[in-house]
Amino acid sequence: MYDSIYSFSNIKRAFYSARHGKINNPSANRFEINMLSECVRLSDELKQKKYATGKSTKFKVYYPKQRDIESSTFQDKVVQHSYCDNVLYPTICNRLIYDNYASQYGKGTRFGLDRLKRQLQHYFFSNKAESEKYKNKNGLPLVPVEEGNYADGWILKCDIRKFFANIDHEAVKEKLYKLFVDKDIKWLSETIVDSVSKSDGVGLPIGYQSSQLYALVLLNGLDHLVKEKLHINGYGRYVDDFYFIHKDKKYLQKCLMVIRSYLSQYGLELNEKTKIFPLKNGIDFLGFHTYLTNTGKVICKLRKRSKDNMKRKMKKFAQKYKAGLISIDKARMSYAGWRAHASYGNTHNLIRDMDKYYEKLFGEHFY
Repeated sequence: MYDSIYSFSNIKRAFYSARHGKINNPSANRFEINMLSECVRLSDELKQKKYATGKSTKFKVYYPKQRDIESSTFQDKVVQHSYCDNVLYPTICNRLIYDNYASQYGKGTRFGLDRLKRQLQHYFFSNKAESEKYKNKNGLPLVPVEEGNYADGWILKCDIRKFFANIDHEAVKEKLYKLFVDKDIKWLSETIVDSVSKSDGVGLPIGYQSSQLYALVLLNGLDHLVKEKLHINGYGRYVDDFYFIHKDKKYLQKCLMVIRSYLSQYGLELNEKTKIFPLKNGIDFLGFHTYLTNTGKVICKLRKRSKDNMKRKMKKFAQKYKAGLISIDKARMSYAGWRAHASYGNTHNLIRDMDKYYEKLFGEHFY
């Protein structure tokens, strides 16, 4: 398997993957000027196990919340693409449960929201079918759907405290050693894990492609515990954000104790956002507030913070556009991305109002 990482064709393919979206990146441009020789060099270094990671760059991002980001050098991005795309991801993808939504082809936020909607509907109509079966069996009259209380139940919403910052290197390496027999792949995996500038051996950078997959590896056991031991059907996880849907509050309290215990063995803990609340309150997940009505309809509303942040961003873009610092295309593309995301929920009126706001700022119709 290791030779698939350092093969020239895969290194070259990894270069194009790493290059995507980095048209004005100086280090990517320098690499591209001597692309063939650079790919040969990386291939030889990996083959001879002389490859060493470069110095990363640290910076902060403030949307949707403040985070510390660590970005690898461009050559390290190329190596990580070859390692992740050819070995790590193919090895772990078949071991993951269906309701793990992050960092996988064909999944993501829309997939996760779809699954949440279907789980809520399944919960509602399963309760309805069970209630009507009982009433038919005992000769009791049926009631209108809205009076059946089929949406009664509970949600356990969990969030891990500073997940990436608290991932233990040894815990990740232990998981990886169980996945790979090839000693050379173990060497490269260990090189990448330990390349992070953390003196205490704790914490993985959010900006690394490998970190996203290592996070999948580390908590895969948690997902299987929830599905196979706790038998929770209404479950979904996106990185460190996950939920349980169940009719019994006491059982969810028991689940919470099991989850805390499981995470503690890896030095992780749940934060103050973790709580159990009535299903009728709805759930904040993947940027939307999703709730179940007493008729079985699922409503998905964009969170107010997303709308407010986009308004502020558009206002700044309008100021830069009028000053000649950016083109209208950049503003249009940014708004189009937000609009596509927002359109996935029940947001017809919101999008109509935001289109008017866009027109007011830029003096043109969005379409």
